[in-house]
Amino acid sequence: MLTKFSPIRLLGIAFAFLQRFQQRRIRTFSLLFAVGLSLTLALSACSPSASNNSATPQTSQAPSPAASGTTVHIGYQKASTVLYALKARGELEKAFAASGSSVTWSEFPAGPPLLEALNAGSIDFGYTGESPPIFAQAGGIPLVYVAYDPWSPKAEAILVPKDSPIKSVAELKGKKVAFAKGSNANYLLVKALEKAGVQYSDIQRVSLTPADARAVFEGKKVDAWAIWDPYLAAAEAATGARTLADATGLAPNRGYYLAAKSFVDGKPDALKIVLDQVKQVSNWAKNNPSEVAKFLSPALGIDAPVLEIAEKRREYDVLPLTDEVISKQQEVADTFYKIKLIPKEIKIKEIVWQGKVNK
Repeated sequence: MLTKFSPIRLLGIAFAFLQRFQQRRIRTFSLLFAVGLSLTLALSACSPSASNNSATPQTSQAPSPAASGTTVHIGYQKASTVLYALKARGELEKAFAASGSSVTWSEFPAGPPLLEALNAGSIDFGYTGESPPIFAQAGGIPLVYVAYDPWSPKAEAILVPKDSPIKSVAELKGKKVAFAKGSNANYLLVKALEKAGVQYSDIQRVSLTPADARAVFEGKKVDAWAIWDPYLAAAEAATGARTLADATGLAPNRGYYLAAKSFVDGKPDALKIVLDQVKQVSNWAKNNPSEVAKFLSPALGIDAPVLEIAEKRREYDVLPLTDEVISKQQEVADTFYKIKLIPKEIKIKEIVWQGKVNK
């Protein structure tokens, strides 16, 4: 016997089903980003000075009429040098003002929540390290790689206390190593162990945020710490920690400028204006490490001389993704899948912008 349902009851059943489906999807994204962890990663970046001086980048390009009336939503982290500086100076607002367009800014503590906001439609554009977009893509978030920042393989390393008997990565077998799970330093650790002939499963893995890891490292509750700048520089200065290995020849340690697919497809002229302004500030940061360090010191609570050390061993630029860069990022994704940090294989090249970044 068939049961008859009123139209209203049928709508109620359908709505309940959609609610349950959406809740499961949100939980999936949250789990992936929780695994990705804190990736304050672009944490080696420091920012240009907010004070006016002749070295600071100036706006030189009028916005395209096609961008008229646009509101661009930017996500940033304090340690993401270029975007933090761009916000402080108001240069992007100036670039859009002539067309009646505007900019809003949202601050995030790390890459994963920034990309969750991109998924929710709260932001259009942001910057993270190499790991958060991998977790985001695995979670089905519609994002696009639009440019990359070369950063530096010298800006992350595996440290041991200055009086540690450990002299090589191979000697980490069976030892406790702290790192942020799913971070660029996690990838460095995997590749360094692999080169030394040690299985990832052969170490005692201690997943901690940079602040917590610093405490246990100084307390000698772990044997080693895989970390990035400026925390790397701060630990070296405060404790005299020794480097077992940095990322040279092991990991690319790049940062990425990312955008919502809807923004890339629907507002390409606005995207180009954003990238042009980002490029100008990036060029400033590249040539003014001392000013960058002074600018970011109050925000991060790290002394400017320490930040200057980090600045002098990192690189800045805003570059298009080449086949080589895509291939290296694919290696990071494949490694995370291999060690079961992401649930499925992904293809980086499927979400790379085909537009041009001005050089």
